[in-house]
Amino acid sequence: MSTAEQPDIGEQPGLDGPPLARTTLDRAAGHRTDQAWLDEAWATGLVLVIDIAGGGKVHVTDKPSLVLVGADAAPEGERLFLGVDALGVPIFAVSSSLPEAPEGAEARTLRDIGDRLDPRDAGILTTAAALGNWHASHRFSPRSGQPTTVTDGGWVRVDPDGRQMWPRTDPAMIVLVHDGVAGPEGRCLLGHNASWPAVGGVRRFSCLAGFVEPGESAEAAVAREVREEVGIALRGMTYEGSQSWPYPGSLMLGFTASADAAQPFVLDPAEIDEARWFTRTEIAAMIDGGLPGVGLPMRSSIALYLIERWREG
Repeated sequence: MSTAEQPDIGEQPGLDGPPLARTTLDRAAGHRTDQAWLDEAWATGLVLVIDIAGGGKVHVTDKPSLVLVGADAAPEGERLFLGVDALGVPIFAVSSSLPEAPEGAEARTLRDIGDRLDPRDAGILTTAAALGNWHASHRFSPRSGQPTTVTDGGWVRVDPDGRQMWPRTDPAMIVLVHDGVAGPEGRCLLGHNASWPAVGGVRRFSCLAGFVEPGESAEAAVAREVREEVGIALRGMTYEGSQSWPYPGSLMLGFTASADAAQPFVLDPAEIDEARWFTRTEIAAMIDGGLPGVGLPMRSSIALYLIERWREG
């Protein structure tokens, strides 16, 4: 759930919802088993070429907008039907190395530009990245080891014995812990992951996060992860929203929670090598790049959404 890149925070998106939760794409699931419809839709629709093996890169213009091509210009590969846009245009994805970029376009990833895409393109790219990553890791059946093939417009893989597999999403929680104090001196708790290198002398701090374990609720996972990673007990929590994080296939469930800031940290050094309480004033300075040596998560993350929502609250 991390990247080694130090993000450029810049201007913040609107806080109506997490940036990668925005979409106007109709998934049109009723068409997935209609091969005749899919064949016609492929011929008349648009295709996003995404380099899953290369980290999910796609071509975008400087707006930024996704570069979509017609079927005649799409490379060979498994056709993944993503849905239908608001104008009724069928949208597909094909995982392939990228061709030469059109004039005025460049290769970028969802991490880079997800927050700046319009809702149509954000929905297309988030879905393509998540679905493409799942297909890349399920070429063979985990039951029999036999090769699998795509069916249902890219939403099912099947082995030679007819056993089906469906795309999976792994639930994960992410939480912004705060002290419950209003105003500029109110504080939130952020941690530096032990695996994150400093970039340009800047250490990135973010919300605490982790996977929901089998037999566990999301709320129980929030309390457990905070206790395990920094040794802090929570007083209460509130669900704030969710967004896909297709690296490779998580659904991030966002929470805020309050805690007594007087509690001592007990860090799990394998996970968190530094934890700090930051005031709203300090967070504002970090967003503006005015707090030397420390930085915040990338703009496309739900972590920054939670931080900014708390700062303005």
